[in-house]
Amino acid sequence: MSDASEPKDKTIPNEQPADLTTDAPRPSRLRSIVIGGLILAVAGGFLAWHYLAARESTDDAQIEGHVHPIAARVGGTVIQLAVQDNQWVEAGTVLAQLDPKDYQVALDRAQGDLAEAEAALAASRIDVPITGTTTSSVLTQSAAGVAESQASLATTEKTIAMARARLDSARATVRQIEANYDRAAKDVERFKPLVAKEEVSAQQYDAAVAQADALRANLAAAYAQVVEAEANVHTQESALNRDRARLNQSVAAEQRARTGPQQVAVARSRARSAEARVEIARAAVAQAELNLQYTTIKAPVAGTVSNRTVEMGQIVGPGQPLMAVIPSDDIWVVANFKETQLHKMKPGQKVVIAVDADGREYEGHIDSLAGATGARFSLLPPENATGNYVKVVQRVPVKIVFEPGQNKEHRLRPGLSVEPSVYTR
Repeated sequence: MSDASEPKDKTIPNEQPADLTTDAPRPSRLRSIVIGGLILAVAGGFLAWHYLAARESTDDAQIEGHVHPIAARVGGTVIQLAVQDNQWVEAGTVLAQLDPKDYQVALDRAQGDLAEAEAALAASRIDVPITGTTTSSVLTQSAAGVAESQASLATTEKTIAMARARLDSARATVRQIEANYDRAAKDVERFKPLVAKEEVSAQQYDAAVAQADALRANLAAAYAQVVEAEANVHTQESALNRDRARLNQSVAAEQRARTGPQQVAVARSRARSAEARVEIARAAVAQAELNLQYTTIKAPVAGTVSNRTVEMGQIVGPGQPLMAVIPSDDIWVVANFKETQLHKMKPGQKVVIAVDADGREYEGHIDSLAGATGARFSLLPPENATGNYVKVVQRVPVKIVFEPGQNKEHRLRPGLSVEPSVYTR
């Protein structure tokens, strides 16, 4: 049988166990790798903390700058436009030209008035010494007979004083009407361009013209009254001379000599009045020259022309905005940092400014911190006294200025978004 033929004891050949130490790392080597990794992690974390702790950043920031509005100082028709939108101009560049003809005419008229006033002043200055010399000689020749003619002289002088008072009153009326007429004439000149633009009604313009015409007629009548008053004064003086002629020669000469100081005073007063009229005429010439200069509109600063709203042939009024000039050199950044970021910030700290528009970084420094949070300057400041207060982290505007020479290419513009990073250490 098969079972009997097989040996009872089976021999199993000897097998050597596998050497596991050749594939697995040794314990000491694994421990070194773990410790080295921990050291590197700690060192990297410390460096990252040190780097981030020394920087404060925000993306709530924009570039700010000055915007210089360009407006007309006088009214007129635009006859020349020398610039286009987004054009770079230097300071003093002519931007637009208004029609100067009306203002040239006004200047010529003012210069004519000045020449007339200067001629009247020269004549009045000559009258003063002539009047003084004449009255002095008459007074010297007549020294007697004063007592006999005192009563007659008093009556005649009283009549002359009344005539001169009426003359002064008539002249005062002329000055008042002249002032009213000048104002009415200026109203007519001011309404004239406004009627063309339909900013005032024709009825208002006609009323202003009618008022000016009425005042001109009143002025002519007042001039006539002045002439009549002067004639009356001359008549009374002639009557006085006739009364003096009836007296003896010495009394008449004395009486005529008594009016000498008044005549000199009147001549001097006329000279002073002529001087005042010359000054008024000079002021009118200066104003007319300014108005003529204002027809040429120039750039106040170097910058980029923007928002041009005026066109050729347009009639503009004083103060009407025409365009704006934005300088690219005087710009800065307003960054709204959280209040928790401000404890280490102070003016003078270095700032790196990343600009989204060109992907470049610019250097700057903190100029100043705002005196209050942005919420305090909002249209509706938050009111926390309602009982349901929720703490909200506030933001404070920080002004950052660029270092000199950072914007040589004029690539930075007001309104661009930036991300400033402040180095607090």
